[in-house]
Amino acid sequence: MPANPITPTVPFDRDGKHHGFLRLPHSRNESAWGAIMIPICVIRNGEGPTALLTGANHGDEYEGPIALQALAQEIAPERIRGRVILVPYMNYPAFRAATRVSPIDQVNLNRAFPGAPDGSATQKIANFFNDTLVPMADLVLDYHSGGKTLDFLPFACAHHLDSVSQQEACLEAVRAFNAPYTLMLREIDDVGMYDTAVESQGKVFVTTELGGGGTATARSARIATRGARNVLVHAGILDGELELGRSVMLDMPADDCYHFATSEGLVEPLVDLGETVAAGDPLARVWPADRTGLEPIVYRAQRAGVLAARHFPGLVQTGDCLAVIATAMEGA
Repeated sequence: MPANPITPTVPFDRDGKHHGFLRLPHSRNESAWGAIMIPICVIRNGEGPTALLTGANHGDEYEGPIALQALAQEIAPERIRGRVILVPYMNYPAFRAATRVSPIDQVNLNRAFPGAPDGSATQKIANFFNDTLVPMADLVLDYHSGGKTLDFLPFACAHHLDSVSQQEACLEAVRAFNAPYTLMLREIDDVGMYDTAVESQGKVFVTTELGGGGTATARSARIATRGARNVLVHAGILDGELELGRSVMLDMPADDCYHFATSEGLVEPLVDLGETVAAGDPLARVWPADRTGLEPIVYRAQRAGVLAARHFPGLVQTGDCLAVIATAMEGA
């Protein structure tokens, strides 16, 4: 197997704060000997745990990049014990293009793991994280939001895992993040995900969905930044106290939480994020986009719970995720 061509311009084992790049050679029309330069910040102070924090796994999701830029600026080495690795723009080509997937190879980074050192640009990035950065880490925080096509209640989440001890460690870190909602999630499509790659290496993993619509808000940016600080304090890396508020515990245990469009057209939402529904309640109507006089298709809740996510654009295509229902966890 060939070596990964990505070269870090920062040291990982030297104390202090180091700003630089992950340099990936990329020959293109505009630059025969060019490179993709992925910004990275490494902060180290002696021995201790390592946290790897990543944003813009998808390029149109902005809370992570905002929070990690702020942390790279504000965290002084003397405030930590161990090491913090910050990558605000993990999928840098997609981030610069404001797209979910890379404009270079049209690959979704979050479905490209474990990647390949001799693959496309996105596969090389995935492989470097999988084989080099994740093995260094004890804890990984990867930020997500809905991008241009989904909108979410602001939550941090842990996954249902086969290992009870690993699941509990992840949930404790997620609780420390302390988003307004805390979620247990069963992924519907976990093949090739960064989440799966990290968890398969036995790491503590925290992920989020903090909003959507292809933008950040003042509130979602605050949640992202405070959450990262909390996770670092929880891990024993950053000094200070946890900043905690109320968080509602939710679960997404099965496939019937997800509701998919079986037709295309104009979406009329009937329920807003955070509102509760009973099984059978209407969630949305989809009107024909090309004529009048036809009845809309009504989509109904497959289970009782809280609307945790919804399709964001006004038009929907067949197969799009239209709504996601989460249920309150017992005792929450």
